[in-house]
Amino acid sequence: MNDTNPYRFFITDDDPGTISVLTHVLESAGHTVESTTSSVEAAGIIKTMRPDCALIDIMMPQIDGLELCRELRKIFSSDELKIIIVSAKPYEFDRRRAMKFGADGFLTKPINAMTFEAQVIEIIQDRLELKFWGVRGTLPVPGPEALKYGGNTSCVTLDFPKEQFFIFDAGTGIKALSDSLLGAGKTRKDYKAFISHPHWDHINALPFFAPLYIPGNEIEVLGAGHDDVTMRELISAQMDDIYFPITIKEFGARTYFRNLNEGTFEVDKIQVKTLLLAHPGHCLGYRVEYGDRSVCYVTDNELFLPDSDSFDPFYVEKLSNFVRGTDALITDCTYTDAEYETKVGWGHSSIGQVVDLAHNADVKNLYLFHHDPGQTDDDIDRKHETAVEDLAKRNSSTQCLAPSEGDLVRI
Repeated sequence: MNDTNPYRFFITDDDPGTISVLTHVLESAGHTVESTTSSVEAAGIIKTMRPDCALIDIMMPQIDGLELCRELRKIFSSDELKIIIVSAKPYEFDRRRAMKFGADGFLTKPINAMTFEAQVIEIIQDRLELKFWGVRGTLPVPGPEALKYGGNTSCVTLDFPKEQFFIFDAGTGIKALSDSLLGAGKTRKDYKAFISHPHWDHINALPFFAPLYIPGNEIEVLGAGHDDVTMRELISAQMDDIYFPITIKEFGARTYFRNLNEGTFEVDKIQVKTLLLAHPGHCLGYRVEYGDRSVCYVTDNELFLPDSDSFDPFYVEKLSNFVRGTDALITDCTYTDAEYETKVGWGHSSIGQVVDLAHNADVKNLYLFHHDPGQTDDDIDRKHETAVEDLAKRNSSTQCLAPSEGDLVRI
């Protein structure tokens, strides 16, 4: 698969007018385009031509687009050929069927000539979109000293090319996510919400996630139960009508819950690994693997100093192997090294500890996360500077970033 423009496209559509429009849009952007109006001939031509991407209509005589998609998937892997359905059918049923048959994307007609090429390229490049909605820990932080990084608590999302959508934690950042989704008109979608643990800064804004109240949405909440207390009970307890005016029974979306332990799971056809972390109660770290890429979300977690009675070398090795080589490690760096001296046993790590972890585990990108509410933007800047300097002294290949609310990373 060619990773840079121009790409080679093959269009299969029984409407010559559609072929003409798509060809003009793509060729104007510098790409090469061939086409046919015959779905019967398409597979043979594509097998010989070996384009980067096939654009296929659904409603065609003899062989419909979904059958053609399934036939092509027997010949080409997704790495060899991207398949995008371009159809006038707007139905969710057809989108799901297309993905089941091996399509990499589903776009609807009539196309927007201004945005179509960019949409297609995004599907071809198959990138994950990692976005930060809240990076603080413990408590939200309002005011002028939290303008750069934002004041919301933990919430991160992963948006996948085939439209799976993962949410990690439901701190106050999930309200900003909710507002963004509604503002973009994205009211119908399936969501997977992974909860690291049920401390309030990780769950207390879940009731403000508006898609929960919209019929037609499907939302699965996953996380570690606490012995005899299930995820459903953990979430519904904070919405007891003594504490909150709306109960879990008033959700309009189809909402269900899944208890996770330490292990490896398939969630919406994506591999997710979990690890129990060093934090009071049951707390899970997550490693999401997609193709040859991975993202690790590891908060809250305490890495005790080697001279501490609580230091566990077996756990450190296990955690290191869990995050090893990941493209993105989003992890708890609540304290400076000096602050940690008076916070031992609180369940959080210091900047020096996470730098050690990331460097020793060959992490590609370290994202500093879960900042103490007492820290200003300047304090977080200094933590970032400390981490960058420490990694440079080691000649480390690990890059360190301090994300702000709203930051988007494509992986």
